[in-house]
Amino acid sequence: MFKIHRSGNGVTVIALIGRMEKEHIVEVENLLAAEPPGRCIVLDLKNLTLAGQSEIDFLTECEERGVTLANCAPYIREWITNQRNERQ
Repeated sequence: MFKIHRSGNGVTVIALIGRMEKEHIVEVENLLAAEPPGRCIVLDLKNLTLAGQSEIDFLTECEERGVTLANCAPYIREWITNQRNERQ
């Protein structure tokens, strides 16, 4: 199961909850695209329990575009860091 919870009060926080799979990327991307330009956006990954390579690619790209990844599990952070290092 995968859920998204959005809240905003000056900063938009989008909490990703549960098991994220490839088909959920479009849904999250649409939420990000709907935010006004220049808005501070945080993806809260505290309750994200699983992510695959395509999801890691997506999260890496989000971070490169200025989206903050909060409460990122150590294995996800390491995977993103390795992904970024491979691109260089």
